[in-house]
Amino acid sequence: MTIRARLTAWYVSISLASIFLMAGGMYYELVTERAERQAEDKPAELVPEEIFEIVLFYGLPTALVTIIGGWMLLRKALSPLDKLVAAAQRLHVHNLREPLPRTGNGDEVDRLTEALNATNARLEDSFNRIREFTLHASHELKTPLAVMHGEIETALADPAATAAQREVFASQLDEIQRLAKIVEGLTLLAKADAGQVPLSRKAVRLDELVQDSFADALILAQPQKIAVSLAACDEVTLLGDRHRLRQLLLNLTDNAIKYNQPGGQVDMRLARNGANAELTITNTGKGIAPSALRRVFDRFYRGDESHNSGIEGCGLGLSIAEWIVKAHGGSIQITSELEKSTTVTVSLPLPPSV
Repeated sequence: MTIRARLTAWYVSISLASIFLMAGGMYYELVTERAERQAEDKPAELVPEEIFEIVLFYGLPTALVTIIGGWMLLRKALSPLDKLVAAAQRLHVHNLREPLPRTGNGDEVDRLTEALNATNARLEDSFNRIREFTLHASHELKTPLAVMHGEIETALADPAATAAQREVFASQLDEIQRLAKIVEGLTLLAKADAGQVPLSRKAVRLDELVQDSFADALILAQPQKIAVSLAACDEVTLLGDRHRLRQLLLNLTDNAIKYNQPGGQVDMRLARNGANAELTITNTGKGIAPSALRRVFDRFYRGDESHNSGIEGCGLGLSIAEWIVKAHGGSIQITSELEKSTTVTVSLPLPPSV
């Protein structure tokens, strides 16, 4: 039965019940009670008094039955929609195969749910094809890039090469290394999407990794005379993958230096915050526009190309950083003020015993 037919049947039933209730009250007041008074030789009630009694004792209950009954039937009719909305809000790219709840009665909501489940299944297949293509393509690109890298390195080391040739070879080598880095990032993200990247869960001193990253940042910041400071570094131990956490710190500090201004500042801080370890990295670059903040974790997104075109990078660093943080059960967010500063905040859960 359709929702329209079901609502109509329910509302007709409530309306008929209300009419019978009102009609019964009127019949009792105007016929039965009058007959009883006449049989007992009592004077009949005045018409206004009878109308008042009918409205008070039968009209108001009838109105309440109609209102409450209508509200209840609408709530019951719309409850499958509420469940469908709640289930749809829980969907994301990794659980599209999870079916939305069906009513099973063949109404419009049930047919809509069936159509949405079929759509989600097609989306899941499309995402899987994209992941497989990215993974296979990046894998196939590794061999020719490695061959080209080796050949150009050999040509660059050739004593017979002229200075102009060496310059060309060096430029080509830089581009090949950049391509290799892009391919490596794509491979990692494709495997992560497919759940093929195993993460170890061992005790890791995050403060030691932050200190190592701080030392690396001091070296990376020297060419642009950027001051790097480590305001606080609490001793923090968490369960995670040491290699991936180090990669996270490298990506974040590298971005903080690259997207800065000469003579700028990078401030790092690691502190305990309740049951979490909180890492903040702030730089004094040009900042990120509010319209771009919601896209900073998108793959290959690099913000304003007019300002960032001369900065080396491919737009995968923050995507990888976000995956590493979420894989460790944490959260990452970025806040920014144009022409002032940008702050990255990473929160990672601590084990209960730490």
